[in-house]
Amino acid sequence: MRLAAEHCGLEVLWVVLSGTASRGTEARASASSFLAGVPNVNVIVREYEDRFFPYSGKEVKEEFEALKGAFSPDLVFTHYRDDRHQDHRLVSDLTWNTWRDHLILEYEIPKYDGDFGSPNFFAPLPAATLDRKIDLLLGHFPSQAGRHWFTADLFRAVARIRGMECNAPDGFAEAFYARKARF
Repeated sequence: MRLAAEHCGLEVLWVVLSGTASRGTEARASASSFLAGVPNVNVIVREYEDRFFPYSGKEVKEEFEALKGAFSPDLVFTHYRDDRHQDHRLVSDLTWNTWRDHLILEYEIPKYDGDFGSPNFFAPLPAATLDRKIDLLLGHFPSQAGRHWFTADLFRAVARIRGMECNAPDGFAEAFYARKARF
């Protein structure tokens, strides 16, 4: 949301690989809300079975190859490479295989595995942006609502810790892992 607010010509390709019918609806609706005002948005939703990506590796790799031929981004967001969820790790690996010379930022996802690390790239968030992000997350992902970690206080706590680590003006930040950056 902050990128969208600060860059008027933003073009976004939003890809969801495990979008069952209900999850696909969530992805499209959330992308519309998170990217409100972005002039060029393309949302791609595929239906690979959640938790089985490594067993569908060839097909998932072919998706990435097709994306590479159609889109050359300036910035790519993907899962953290040490994420313990098998689908997330495969997506991270394929992202790096596909866009080797692009700026890639890996994001964290809170979960049981406790695989948060020490990120090295921080994006301070105004408190109002964080509040809006949390509202959108809670409003657009009913499939996650039953999970005890999917709460406003957890999202705020993570942003507060990351904000403390980078001395963010409002005290909140998102944090990423940047393995390499070329300027």
